[in-house]
Order: sequence, then structure tokens, then C-alpha cells
Amino acid sequence: MNSVLTYVDANVLIAAFRAQSALSAAAIGVLRDAGRAILVSDALWLETIPKAKYHRQQREVAFYEGVFSLAHKRIGWSQAVTRKACELAPRYGLAAMDAVHVAAAIVGGAEELITGEKWGKPMLRVSEIRVLSLQPAL
Repeated sequence: MNSVLTYVDANVLIAAFRAQSALSAAAIGVLRDAGRAILVSDALWLETIPKAKYHRQQREVAFYEGVFSLAHKRIGWSQAVTRKACELAPRYGLAAMDAVHVAAAIVGGAEELITGEKWGKPMLRVSEIRVLSLQPAL
């Protein structure tokens, strides 16, 4: 069986760590799904690990580092990612980091990007890659 190459947004990792809601349960399900190969990026690292380290949240850091160590692939912050983000941001009205996450997913060869963004947000309008939200559909 081939795994689906899945890029996860920072809010998915944060929700999985916090384990406090239905969104958390869905996020944990994505990370544990044997049918997915998880892709991560330098941008994802920057959005999760530094703040947890600064606040000395060792369990949170260990959780994120565990996800990164088990990831199928890590996409670096490259000129290709930056160019793609600069192309996507104005096309869809994406915030800077959302554009970088989408670009990293595309450049990294992901088949899908999973986010915790609410439906109607710009990231969910992107058509170059399948973007799925863990939020209930409207």
C-alpha cells in the first residue's frame, strides 16, 4: 500500500500536542494514520519548536521533535519554496506563513496539506494541492 504524502500545518501539531478538543483528536488521528507519510518543513519547525523551547516546555518540544524525527521528509527553506510562496500569496490572499506552508507542501511533493484552519480561510481556496481542514465543514 502506498502512503499519501501529507504535509501538516503548524496548527495540526499544536492541536495534537494539546489534546483538548475534537480538533486535537482529529490531528492525532492524522499523525498516527499508517496510510500517510508526513512531510514537515523548516517553516513548520520555526512555528512550533522555538517558542516551546523558549518557555522551557520540555514535553511539548519532545512531542514536536518526535514528529520531526518520524517524518517521511523535511522540506528546507529554499529559493524554490520562497518563489512559490510569493506566487501563491497574492493569488489567494494568503498570509505569509500560510503561503510558505502551502509552497513547501507543493515543492516537497505532498499530495495533500492538512490544516486546522476554519473553512472559508484563504488557504482552503488553493487549487494547486488538495487542502483539507480538520474543522467541521460549514
